[in-house]
Amino acid sequence: MSKRRNATANIDSAPQQVRIIAGCWKGRSIPVIKKEDVRPTPNRVRETVFNWLQDALPGSRCLDLFAGSGVLGIESVSRGAAHATIVDSNREIIELLRSQLELLDTGLVDLVCGDGIEYILNTEQQFDIVYLDPPFQKFDLNKLLDQVNSADILKPHAQVYMESLPGQLPQKLPSSWQWRRQSKASQVAYGLIATG
Repeated sequence: MSKRRNATANIDSAPQQVRIIAGCWKGRSIPVIKKEDVRPTPNRVRETVFNWLQDALPGSRCLDLFAGSGVLGIESVSRGAAHATIVDSNREIIELLRSQLELLDTGLVDLVCGDGIEYILNTEQQFDIVYLDPPFQKFDLNKLLDQVNSADILKPHAQVYMESLPGQLPQKLPSSWQWRRQSKASQVAYGLIATG
């Protein structure tokens, strides 16, 4: 069976979809594969986050690390980002996203199947906005922020978005970083960091 047919089968079996809220692809749905660690950012949270980022998004380069549904990266481009790189270690997720990007007919999103930490340690690209929504139980979030800080992937005045379990957003940040906004919804805490 071809990759395209495999991806189509996955779309058919996807238990839910996430909808792009605004921008050139407003209303388009992205199917989400049922995986234990895939938690699409809820619509209400995404609306808040993109309101926070509305002045920074146009022309920006975005990195959606540990992407899962990929909706943060895709919606960033929908809302005017110049480019998004979406990274996930699950090949099934990447193939499903590839089929969706073909439907959207865009060359503004790159997909990377691989380990997120290895990616940031080896890429030569730099980003204005980085989305960090890793599997909650598998990462030390303080260590993750230190790795992002030391990986030389951030442009000057970059912003980092992070999700966690309630009460677990890291409060000790790398030097010169500070929380710009924090909020919570349902079972998710989230916030936006200014990196200096």
